[in-house]
Amino acid sequence: VQLQASGGGLVQAGGSLRLSCRTSGFNSRHFPMGWFRQAPGKEREGVSCLRSNGITYYADSVKGRFTISRDNAMNMVYLQMNSLKPEDTAVYYCATDFESIDGNNWHVATRWDYWGQGTLVTVSS
Repeated sequence: VQLQASGGGLVQAGGSLRLSCRTSGFNSRHFPMGWFRQAPGKEREGVSCLRSNGITYYADSVKGRFTISRDNAMNMVYLQMNSLKPEDTAVYYCATDFESIDGNNWHVATRWDYWGQGTLVTVSS
């Protein structure tokens, strides 16, 4: 199982970025995919999750601004981030798991077994 996140960068507040997660070694369409972030000095937090059945979850702090999606043919998962704020600054990670992920546990980082290397998003004010 390999996950490779990319697409981070420096953007001004109010701007947009699209993160990508390339998956390999497994059929990602059958498993939940998650995006997490970790700011300096803070714990890793769940940003969004897309289950294999299409159900999505979002952290309250990003609802209405971020959208998770997947391209099964390309084995890619995306996180479209709009209206970015300085508090969105963090290293963003994609993750997957082969056990049950649902609305009660998707945001718990320790629940996920496989992680990408992270991509840094910096939002300037």
